[in-house]
Formats: sequence, C-alpha cells, structure tokens
Amino acid sequence: MSSPRPDSQPEQQQTPPGTLGEMDPKPDHGEESYTGSGKLTGKAAVITGGDSGIGRAVAIAFAREGADVLIAYLSEHEDAQDTAKYVEQAGRKCVLVPGDLADRAHAKTIIPKAVEEFGKVDVLVNNAAFQMTHESLEEIPDEEWDHTLATNLTAMFVLCKDAIPHMPSGGSIINSSSVNSDMPSPQLAPYAMTKAGIANFTASLAQMYAEKGIRANSVAPGPVWTPLIPSTMPPEKVESFGQQVPLGRAAQPAELAPVYVLLASDEASYVSGARVAVTGGNPIL
Repeated sequence: MSSPRPDSQPEQQQTPPGTLGEMDPKPDHGEESYTGSGKLTGKAAVITGGDSGIGRAVAIAFAREGADVLIAYLSEHEDAQDTAKYVEQAGRKCVLVPGDLADRAHAKTIIPKAVEEFGKVDVLVNNAAFQMTHESLEEIPDEEWDHTLATNLTAMFVLCKDAIPHMPSGGSIINSSSVNSDMPSPQLAPYAMTKAGIANFTASLAQMYAEKGIRANSVAPGPVWTPLIPSTMPPEKVESFGQQVPLGRAAQPAELAPVYVLLASDEASYVSGARVAVTGGNPIL
C-alpha cells in the first residue's frame, strides 16, 4: 500500500459521525493502490456506510473490479462525493443516498432505489454502524441504546429483507461484524452486543437462502483507522488505538477491502455462513 501505517496516531477528537478531512494521519482506502482484475464485472452492489472507512475502501475496490455501486451514508456529503469520484473514475456508476438508517422509513428506500438504478442487487454490504464509549451502563442514555440497535441491527434486517427478492442466484450478502462479537470491549457494550447479533443473524441467512443460491457471510474486523474512532473514543484511547493486537497497529481500510471482494465474487461460490477474521492476529473462536 502507498500510505504509511503508523503504530500510533496523535490524540484527536471529532464529533460523530466524523469526517476524513479532520483525521491525522489520513486513512488509506486504496485510492492509489487497489488494482482490479474484473472479479465483479457486471454486478450491482449496495454498500451502507460507504462514504468513508471500510465502506469507502470496499466501494473503490468493487468499482475497480467492475461493479456499479450505491452508497448509503448519513450526512458526510463531501466524503461521499469524493468516494463517488473514485467509483466513476473506474468507469462505474455511483448512486449516493444520504440519510439516517436508524430511521426505518429511510432504510426502506435504499433497495428500491438500487433496483430502480441497476435493475437488481447482486451484492449487499451492511457496513454502517454506530458506537460510543462508556465506562458504565448508567452513562448510556436509553435513546443511544435504541439508536445503536436501530443502526447496527434493524437497518441490516430491513435491507436484507428488501434485497433478497431482487438478488439472483449467486447473490452475496456481506455484513460487517467485529472482533467485539467474540471479544467484547466492556466500554463498547451496546455496539459489541449488536456485532455478535450480526454474526449470528448472518449465519441464519446462509442456511435460510442457500437453496436460492444466495450466500451470506460476515467480516469481523479488528481495530481499523476510520472516522468512527476519533469521533467515538477519548483522545488518549485514539492515540493508542490498535496497539493491543499482535500486529501492534490498527488496520488501514484498504487492508479490509480484498476480503469483501472475495466474498462478493463468484470465486467464493462455496463460502457461506463464514465469519472472516481480519483482526491483526486476535483469534475469532
């Protein structure tokens, strides 16, 4: 990869959901390094949280592999438009849909828009997520608990339910879980709980829709340097973020994208029901 990969970051803080422009150092999404080889030619993909972080890296990779992409994102318009630029430079169509996926009514607009634009949905990547650091349950507002579940779990359910009728045989659902699904951080209790639920739900989907030729897998990232980190963690934790894993550093989003490409492609035709660990050395059991 072309970008440096430090084992620490300067202390920094943003307000949620955070933007790429304020991050130091800037994450590597594969903008200058990812080279496609036609693995997703002719496919249409929906990616939530595709403006930055893992979702942006996946969008760039998918486009360079030949897929058209719809990106659902919250409100980071500049980041989303920049991601769309890279998708279009790859010669693929990019559709941007802003809005809060925690709002079920908005979530239900995503797949119809994709079908209108592409006529089908070959790949669905449920990647958007919310987290916030707290030291005790007493610190967690009830509204934040509800918002975390709505964003991380309910939106995934809505998009899967809406997408499956429009997925041909060979379709692929990829849900972003987390190392927290297996090794929950107590400071991220609501988030970690939803990530375990995502892995479990995905395993159910894999069994439920195998006869239709639709595969479902989850990816369990470890620490990844994205705007979610400086916007949801105390500055001192941002500085040491990622140092606890065996590889000793946080991942760059570009290091996650190849796993999503594989799971989306026909090369993974017998991979379903898997939870793929991309954790810098921490095992997923």
